[in-house]
Amino acid sequence: MTAEPQPYFEGTTYAAQRGQPGLPSSSAKRLARGLGWFSVGLGLTELLCPRAIAKISGVSNAHTGLIRLYGLRELASGLAIFSQEKPTEAVWSRVAGDALDLASLGVAFTSPDAKRGRVAFATANVLAVTALDLICAKQLTGNGNQGIHAKASCIVNRSPEEVYSFWRRFENLPRFMKHLESVHDLGNGRSHWVAKGPAGMSVEWDATIIADVPNEVITWRSLENSDVDNAGAVRFEAAPGGRGTIVKVNIQYNPPAGVIGATIAKLFGEEPQQQLDDDLRRFKQVMEVGEVVVSDATLMGSGYFEQRPARPADPKELETAQADESLPSQTGTNYPRSEGRMMR
Repeated sequence: MTAEPQPYFEGTTYAAQRGQPGLPSSSAKRLARGLGWFSVGLGLTELLCPRAIAKISGVSNAHTGLIRLYGLRELASGLAIFSQEKPTEAVWSRVAGDALDLASLGVAFTSPDAKRGRVAFATANVLAVTALDLICAKQLTGNGNQGIHAKASCIVNRSPEEVYSFWRRFENLPRFMKHLESVHDLGNGRSHWVAKGPAGMSVEWDATIIADVPNEVITWRSLENSDVDNAGAVRFEAAPGGRGTIVKVNIQYNPPAGVIGATIAKLFGEEPQQQLDDDLRRFKQVMEVGEVVVSDATLMGSGYFEQRPARPADPKELETAQADESLPSQTGTNYPRSEGRMMR
């Protein structure tokens, strides 16, 4: 891959790395479009069938005129979303409309003609939509989608040429990045990534290399319209005195809202920095030892580096560990278990 060297992915936002400072992520724009279609559909229904909306919401038919006005407001919000490249104001107008809807439902709940069960159900649905509107509005304004960002470094007792060559084959990344299931080279600097998710789920995206300076730096990003916006960079620097290579990694994921976003968040847990540190520890072992070295003090479980007093695992612990498909068994794996050899 030949590309002009790009600045190292250091202290910059994901959008800036894509050369689009200030622009929202593709996931935020997709969410905005979805909310726009929702506004148009709801607005037309409120405008044309106000009695049906009143019946579903549990409010009196005396409010059909107000429901039609709310329908016009929804239509205006939807059209505004589709007419803007960055529909920040239009989505915030939806948030304001949600507040008005909630206030109206609160007043309706006190009416003697109201069917309180249906009003409560309608209120719950409006609250759910309000949450989505707020998420989208904050993402579009650049304050709500900080993403999952981690950076770490390590020293590997190998030359920059060896370390670069190993990392440049992205198919090697799942050997030490625990959350990755596979990476396939598609040619022309593009690759397909599959990440492990909870409950047997998986998340996939395509990525492309944006800078590749042999033995010095590799930067990559997901392609437009990927389910998971992400970018990363790894820099290779010769350690002083010829004592190996300093490897610096900087990765950012911007999960979308909804199920996929929740899945990505679970992949990294609450300590993405610690997980990247663990990944680099395994990378160092793979480069220097040829495998991930695990001692008897390491309990194979949800953390892979979860420590306990050194002793052989009892049969129940081994059954539990090998039943976890997200971790390797003791045979036929990229992470063979080496008895009695401690981590470097």
